[in-house]
Amino acid sequence: MKKIRIPLLVKIVIAIILGFVSSLFFPDWLSRVFITFSSIFENYLEFIIPLIIIGLVAPGITKLGNTAGKLLVLTVLIAYISTLLAGYFSYFGCHLTFPKILTPDPNFTNLIASADSDKFPSYFNIEIKPIMGVMSALVLAFILGIGSTFLKTSALRDVINDFGEIIHSVIIKTIIPLLPLFIFSIFLRLSLEGQIFVVFKLFIQVILIIFAIHILWLLIQFSIAGLITKKNPLKALVTMLPAYFTALGTQSSAITIPVTLEQTKKNGVDADIASFTVPLCATIHLSGSMLKIVACSFAIMYMLDIPITLGLYTHFMFLLAITMVAAPGVPGGAIMASLGVLSSVLNFDNTMNALMIALYITMDS
Repeated sequence: MKKIRIPLLVKIVIAIILGFVSSLFFPDWLSRVFITFSSIFENYLEFIIPLIIIGLVAPGITKLGNTAGKLLVLTVLIAYISTLLAGYFSYFGCHLTFPKILTPDPNFTNLIASADSDKFPSYFNIEIKPIMGVMSALVLAFILGIGSTFLKTSALRDVINDFGEIIHSVIIKTIIPLLPLFIFSIFLRLSLEGQIFVVFKLFIQVILIIFAIHILWLLIQFSIAGLITKKNPLKALVTMLPAYFTALGTQSSAITIPVTLEQTKKNGVDADIASFTVPLCATIHLSGSMLKIVACSFAIMYMLDIPITLGLYTHFMFLLAITMVAAPGVPGGAIMASLGVLSSVLNFDNTMNALMIALYITMDS
């Protein structure tokens, strides 16, 4: 009998709904069981975030260094610039639209603050301190990645790549499977505070705006490509529909590679160029993730009435773009890799990060 696989998106949506429904009848002792799990998992995330940064960024640099060439360097540079521009497009799009549809809400502020209250305390907690800060991890990743490319032996590169495989497995086998339970616990805790509808309202409004931003960014990208190649951008977009629907079901750029490659060739792209750029860009060009993370973080900060400046977000986006280039093209990989930057630059706490994860994965397809 074939095992039925439930997409991560469906699991997250179910977790959000069950978190709300369960708050209506769960006894306090049972709610505290899940709140205890949430507290332990938050500590685990805080510990693993610096390791995720090293395990993703350093191997990415070593692999680029080992196969350096003009086409590779140009592709990576374009991917970084495109990702950064997507961030600015999302920032200014949110700056224009969110003030018209969102209003800083004291209930939302109280909801976030109450997540750290003792009204529903955990039974116990396990403190797992990170071995280093996020910025220290990022600098170390660059030193290890760049430094290893200058060595004549491959011993250090092998260690870095093996460590990257370990971290990749940690994400796939521990963090991603436990995310639905973590989201359930967070939304159960938020629901118990009686203001969960504030969160649902925010989700609906933000998702609609981000969907519109995605469509506009796609039109801009394909219009630029159409001008360069003198082809109809709308026809090219239609040709790529099979890839879009495959991504919708899998939530993974990496898994969608075969379909993307086939449709890219149908758009008239040279087969050799397509075979090189499609697999590479599926893992280094996550501009869609950049759009979502910038918009989601902007919305949460706006609702909490936290000052938002272009300077702050420029700092955030330059670092986030590096993280997106290094993030794995697996479901939830981008948002997990970005948690460190969210915490270190935007000062997001565990509850804000949990909302980011829920918002991101809800629209990740």
